[in-house]
Amino acid sequence: MAITDFERYPLTFGPSPVHRLDRLTAHLGGAEVWAKREDVNSGLAFGGNKTRKLEYIVPDVLAQGADTLVSIGGYQSNHTRQVAAVAARLGLKCRLVQERWVDWDDPVNDRVGNILLSRIMGADARLDPAGFDIGIRSSWEDALREVSESGGTPYGIPAGASEHPLGGLGFANWAHEVATQESTLGVFFDTIVVCTVTGSTHAGMIAGFADLLDAGGPRRRVIGIDASATLDRTRDQVARIARHTASLIGLQRDLRDAEIEVLEGWAGDRYGIPVDSTVEAILLSGRLEGMIIDPVYEGKSMAGLIDLVTSGEIPRSSTVLYAHLGGQPALNAYSGIFGF
Repeated sequence: MAITDFERYPLTFGPSPVHRLDRLTAHLGGAEVWAKREDVNSGLAFGGNKTRKLEYIVPDVLAQGADTLVSIGGYQSNHTRQVAAVAARLGLKCRLVQERWVDWDDPVNDRVGNILLSRIMGADARLDPAGFDIGIRSSWEDALREVSESGGTPYGIPAGASEHPLGGLGFANWAHEVATQESTLGVFFDTIVVCTVTGSTHAGMIAGFADLLDAGGPRRRVIGIDASATLDRTRDQVARIARHTASLIGLQRDLRDAEIEVLEGWAGDRYGIPVDSTVEAILLSGRLEGMIIDPVYEGKSMAGLIDLVTSGEIPRSSTVLYAHLGGQPALNAYSGIFGF
């Protein structure tokens, strides 16, 4: 099957916009930097990268006759907020497990930002004290069972939609969307920079660009910036999801190890805790471009991009596409990092 053979339920406005970051490019003094904006790709609760993934999962939800979406994330999960939005759009119930993935002392961390939005949209969002893990969680499995035992028909969507069999398709299609936009804009992005944690966003890109390469397209470097602080597990999960997605969309070869690149150095010691480079990247992005990024994901991937460009690891001759995955509502729970 090709990516175009999979059913897709429209949840976005269409292709997410691409624009050049002129002032950031001039400030860094190296490669030309552009952004592709998943944060403005949908009218559903501020959008984000998970909405694109859910477009490929919703047809299965409807086919199975589910009445309740069941998902999981941290207190400030962007993913659960987008699942809640999709449930509202479809007229379904939503049960969310919100674990304490981040050891963060902000007194309103469990009441503002993403979790507030999920509750506004009608989700039953319940707190759980369990810590961070990128794998399948027993608390999520318990929630699925509870919905069934209460007479509901649950549909499970794991964290980040990453362990879902269709979780990589959204960003495999994103790669094809990029190629179409390049043709329209007259530009070629030889380097893609994206944040990676549960892995299916990055993995889908890898599979999609490999598909384009094998169809005669140009070679690119797709750099995942680790924000999990569990590098080996994240790299393994990205590789596994990328290979599964590549097989789904009909790639007739195994992915090469060189196509699966996850870099460390900007995550800090623990998931979800911003470090100095995170805060600096948020301020630089905001003050140069008016582009707001978050302290859990995009602040870390932007910090990586800044260092890779200024060090010359990404050459001056490169044209870089920064994947802005959304997540700004979480800033409400991190106001103390700025010292204003």
